[in-house]
Amino acid sequence: MSNTELTRIAEALERMAPAPAPAPEFEASDGFVWHVEPDRLEPVAEISRVEIGLLVGVDRSRDTLLQNTRQFAAGLPANNALLWGARGMGKSSLVKAVHAQILSEGLNLKIVELQREDLPSVARLLNLLRGREERFLLFCDDLSFSHDDQHYKSLKAVLDGGIEGRPENVVFYATSNRRHLMPRDMIENERSSSINPSEAVEEKVSLSDRFGLWLGFHPCTQDEYLAMIRGYCNAHGVDIDEDTLWAEAIEWQATRGARSGRVAWQYFVDLAGRRGVAIKA
Repeated sequence: MSNTELTRIAEALERMAPAPAPAPEFEASDGFVWHVEPDRLEPVAEISRVEIGLLVGVDRSRDTLLQNTRQFAAGLPANNALLWGARGMGKSSLVKAVHAQILSEGLNLKIVELQREDLPSVARLLNLLRGREERFLLFCDDLSFSHDDQHYKSLKAVLDGGIEGRPENVVFYATSNRRHLMPRDMIENERSSSINPSEAVEEKVSLSDRFGLWLGFHPCTQDEYLAMIRGYCNAHGVDIDEDTLWAEAIEWQATRGARSGRVAWQYFVDLAGRRGVAIKA
């Protein structure tokens, strides 16, 4: 094959290859969302979040996560964190509220949201962030894995970093309804059907062990549920007497068949609408 033909093939391959991701403008925002095809970090104009003081019933998790994040933002050692437990109890809200608190303290920290489906691209994302002067909180909401799901292998690049190691300026926080990031029945099925039961699930189960912080979230009590709603009312200027609040909130929870921070917020949104008070949902 002649040099001319080789040059022509090389040029054709260059045209077929995707263009390299443009250098992100990290000064544009404090928050970004990672997208693929093509790879890019899109700045978020306004991050949707709740004031940290309005998160009720998660004091220990709040203080632990805040201290860990403060250490990281200050350039000190910090752990990756897994926030797991009951649905609607403020796991993702806490991550975003902690980020806002860190910014209010004058520390520079960027938050980058990563979708579970995009985990295979995480190595490329880390290459964009590695060596930057900024510090980055990678955040994956509602993380879990099903049978034959290989995405968990990509996650190890964030938690362990391979031979390069995790970038010193990156920490990873994830939320999940599952303590071990997979359904309990799947774990039991693999244990019962495998030739070597312990090895069958060890690799996947041990993934959660790679998080230095495990923060558990449990269903709230009725008093905590009512305190959440009262906090929202006070913060947004919605006037309602205690008896009416108690009766309506309990009825709302009964019709939903659940009691959580999310249900409390949904009732408050309905209440504010009926009272003619505008809020940011």
